[in-house]
Amino acid sequence: MNVEVTTLKNGLRVVSDQIPNVETVTVGVWVDVGSRCEEEHENGLSHMLEHMAFKGTKKRTALDIAEEVENVGGYLNAYTSREHTTYYARLLKEDLLLGVDVLADILQNSLFNSDELERERGVIIQEIGQAEDTPDDVVFDLMQKAAYHDQPMGRPILGTIDLVNNFSRADLADYMSAHYKAENMVVAAAGNLDHNEFVQMVEDRFSALAPKRDYNKISAIYSGGDNRIHRPLEQVNLLFGFDGFSFSDPDCYTSQVMSMVFGGGMSSRLFQEVREKRGLVYSIYSYMGSYVDGGTFGIHAGTGPDQVSELIPVIADEFFKLTQDVSDEEVSRAKAQIKAGILMSLENTTSRMEQLGRQQMIFERHIPREEILARIEQVDADSVAKCASRILGGAKPSLGAIGPLGSLDDYDKIAALF
Repeated sequence: MNVEVTTLKNGLRVVSDQIPNVETVTVGVWVDVGSRCEEEHENGLSHMLEHMAFKGTKKRTALDIAEEVENVGGYLNAYTSREHTTYYARLLKEDLLLGVDVLADILQNSLFNSDELERERGVIIQEIGQAEDTPDDVVFDLMQKAAYHDQPMGRPILGTIDLVNNFSRADLADYMSAHYKAENMVVAAAGNLDHNEFVQMVEDRFSALAPKRDYNKISAIYSGGDNRIHRPLEQVNLLFGFDGFSFSDPDCYTSQVMSMVFGGGMSSRLFQEVREKRGLVYSIYSYMGSYVDGGTFGIHAGTGPDQVSELIPVIADEFFKLTQDVSDEEVSRAKAQIKAGILMSLENTTSRMEQLGRQQMIFERHIPREEILARIEQVDADSVAKCASRILGGAKPSLGAIGPLGSLDDYDKIAALF
């Protein structure tokens, strides 16, 4: 990897990963703002702003934005998370300048036209409705709300229909003005490019960005609890959450290996015991979701209403077993899966751009692949068991549940199992 980083005079970081043997390049702008940065009355603004950035600028209509990129065979998109918002374009290498120009335009010159705003408001409401009709989406928001009650981190990224219906053009403009500052942003690119030429492209188009950020992220404090919705569905969707680890926690890499051993694939303990041996679920897995100041370890399962009472004790028992005995073979297999995923992602310019941007946002530096692989390789069976013990011995679990919940025990009884 040939990674270079340059910081412009206004504080904007420009990072590139040169890959000479490809014909494409992906360029993205990362903004250090997501749903966790919103006040209660602003919930959903980060996501709505992401949508509206594509709806016209001082020199381009919404159609112009789409056509200019697609006329050269490119792809333009964006997404919002709890911590970041990312806008990116994947293009042929000779069209990098176009990608930088379009991204600079939509992030500095968006008009937020009232007609476009009303149309996009309807689109977002449809998106919220689609999410609410998808139980395995709903259950994540339910668990997140239980884990971070009455906090920005516990609110849905999409916001609510009532809030979206009332956001104004001024709300969007003020939010962008407050958060989209040079020191709060990273422009990252990966592919067949020259770093110095890329820096010049960015400097020519982003130098007018105001430098200073003027806000602080609201700390996330894990609380735990229960959040469930009774709905006449065919399945019960369950998501157990536990207080996890931040990106800077010493157990961050260990927790990734632990999660892979526990519920990361078809050979994992949960899949083998719960699905293959007992036939209690179609889908079950675990994950570690880290943030800059915390994290959540989650276990997701979809099961029939008649299997709920049997399923939960099995999950709890398997979790307890993980704290007692972990084999070298399991850890070796989990590390191989994680390392393969990292190495496979290097074959994709978009994945490499995302790695660059995310590392600059979180760690304020590029972390070499060799360093990451070495940290993973250091994990052993004993550290995995201790990591599981640390999670189980921490704060009370969070539970999100949706479906026909008549056979689901009350929270205190379930929490006692863990």
